[in-house]
This record gives sequence, C-alpha cells and structure tokens, in this order.
Amino acid sequence: MFCDACDGTVQAGQAYCSKCGKQIKGPVAYMPQRPGRVNSHLQLLGLLWLAISAFNLVAGVVLYVLANTLFAHPQQFLPPDAPNMPLAFLRPLLSVVAILVVAKAGVGFVAGWRLLQRDSWARIVVLVLAFISLFHIPFGTALGVYTMWVLLPSESQQEYDAMTPAHAA
Repeated sequence: MFCDACDGTVQAGQAYCSKCGKQIKGPVAYMPQRPGRVNSHLQLLGLLWLAISAFNLVAGVVLYVLANTLFAHPQQFLPPDAPNMPLAFLRPLLSVVAILVVAKAGVGFVAGWRLLQRDSWARIVVLVLAFISLFHIPFGTALGVYTMWVLLPSESQQEYDAMTPAHAA
C-alpha cells in the first residue's frame, strides 16, 4: 500500500505517511508493483533479435551465392583489352564474410530465443552481439544501443538474474 502524495509505503491502519507526513484518510488502496525495465522490454528485445537474425541469414546466403557464382570467374566480366587485375581473392574473401554473417545470424537466433526463455547465459551473448551490431548501420546500431540500454546496467543484471529459471527454482 502506498501514499497517494509521495508513493511511500503505508501500512494498514496507519494514520500518517511515515515518509511525507500526509494524513491518510479512508481506506488505504493497494497499488500493484510495476514491472521493472528489463521485464517490460525483454520480450520485444528477444523478438527484435530474432528478426534481425533472419535478415542477417538472408544477407549471408545471398552474399555466399553471389561470391560463388558472380565471382567464380571474374575475368569473363571484364573487357578483353582490360589490364589483368588480380580478382581471384574476391571469391574466398566474400565466402568467408558470408559464412561469418550466417554464423552471427545463427548465434542471434539462439540468443534471441533463449532470451525469451530467460536463460542466464543469454544476456551476456546478446550483449556481445549488441556490441558487434553497432557497426551495422542503421538497424544493427539501433538494436545494439537498445539492447545495451536494457541489459547493460548493473540493476538490469540483478533484475534479469532474478527472472532466470535457475534463480527461481
């Protein structure tokens, strides 16, 4: 039960608020406790990580296909009188980048799903992905900043730890 003037805690039958001194008239109403910041943003955060991971997966697959089709024989796209340019490095380079993007998408799927399940390790993995995603302008940057705003403060760690199934058991 809370005082309507200062939101201080008031016990049943108390005549004055112990925090502000206001006289309590009538019955004291019960005000339910508001959910914390992490609890109110966690579902949206998990869904956003699943969505951006889906986009990363599509981008990685498209990049891999392009690397292994378009850049398999890059000399055929150049005019015959063009100087001999060393383009052989593009296929392996783009293939490795595509594999890394697909791997990041896979980790993002797992971390986003486990964040929705409130696993204790998912918070750390999502924070690492948030730091990596800061370089992916504009959506990765926005999601990275939002993730850090929700999960990085020490109060957020305490609130998230209190919500994990291992802590609740």
